[in-house]
Amino acid sequence: MQIFVIIPAINEEKSIGKVLDAIPKNLVKEIIVVDNGSSDNTIDKAAQSGSTVLSENKKGYGNACLKGMDYLFKKYPNDKNDNVIIVFLDGDYSDFPEEMNEIVEPITEEDYDMVIGSRILGMKKGMTHEGALLPQALFGNWLSTKLIKLIWNYSFTDLGPFRAVKISSLKKMNMNDKNYGWTVEMQIKAAKLKMKCLEIPVSYRKRIGESKVTGTVSGSVKAGVKILWVIFVSIFKKNL
Repeated sequence: MQIFVIIPAINEEKSIGKVLDAIPKNLVKEIIVVDNGSSDNTIDKAAQSGSTVLSENKKGYGNACLKGMDYLFKKYPNDKNDNVIIVFLDGDYSDFPEEMNEIVEPITEEDYDMVIGSRILGMKKGMTHEGALLPQALFGNWLSTKLIKLIWNYSFTDLGPFRAVKISSLKKMNMNDKNYGWTVEMQIKAAKLKMKCLEIPVSYRKRIGESKVTGTVSGSVKAGVKILWVIFVSIFKKNL
């Protein structure tokens, strides 16, 4: 299996080096850092590590992920190429890259399409640091996953950013969200396509720096509205 990592990043100069250092290099073929318009030294820090650095000036988490995916889709145009796995994680050092093997192993060993690193399951096992998940994030995850279960009968506990997907499965999803709805869109489409999905508990800590989403009232509201909108629209969309 060939494993590639996509890390969307904006103004993460204090954390990106720690993230890249913690990724198991013996596991990963290439790390792609997608800079989403940083005004600090994020690009330089990422380049110094030997990572592939791409730039996406259109703001939005989804836009950055799509940029990284487009880069890999061009490398692997064969839609049936099941030996390529794409791992997504954040650049703020809240995820634990050291746990990447646990994320990808169900795909390599049991042929899952997608594995979500669940911070909620991690919390139940004492793996999530106190205060790392804010109340608004906990509520948003709870509501979104309950709606996915109710509407599509797929059980998730989290919309966590740390996840692994087969490239062939990711292509089938036809992802297109540009910002806050990215993670929930992926899980909804996996459910609609009846993909083989799994959640595993992961560790989670307070991020380095200020959150662009749940760290502010406006960011939390925008994210919440967008996630609910994606769920609502997906109910009535017959195609992906």
